[in-house]
Amino acid sequence: MGARPRRLLLLGLCACACGYRFTAPGGALPEGIRAVRAPVFDNLTGEPTAELFFTEAFRAQLTRAGTLGGDESEAVVEGALVAVGGAPVLSGLARLPTYRLSASVRLRLQKAGRVLAETMVSGNEDYPSGADVLLTEANRSAALRRLAEQLMREGYERLASR
Repeated sequence: MGARPRRLLLLGLCACACGYRFTAPGGALPEGIRAVRAPVFDNLTGEPTAELFFTEAFRAQLTRAGTLGGDESEAVVEGALVAVGGAPVLSGLARLPTYRLSASVRLRLQKAGRVLAETMVSGNEDYPSGADVLLTEANRSAALRRLAEQLMREGYERLASR
């Protein structure tokens, strides 16, 4: 056997033995749940329509994991957006202020009326102010979407790890 085939064989063996495996993002849900319904989250904040961003982001996580189901699903995840807030971030270097958006979401995985897992996720996302109010609001909305994606990814992983 030549040097090149030996190297390829060695590389193949190393790749197989490294411990990598391909699985759906977030892992499996408790009790082997394969289908989850995710109704629109409750919004306990004064932030209009913010629950839609978080519901959409959580459903996207379920889709990536292959567990998004319909009305006949064996389990349901109820979510509640419990806090959304923001404040300017002080920086002496920037000409325009930067803002920090924060949010907290409660997720509860239930099957047949039993709570299997519950978690609270919180996080922050910074966004720049714009030259006018409309640009600042567009930046805030984009930051809220990014924050929703980040928190719902973390939330799904926590539910799956319990």
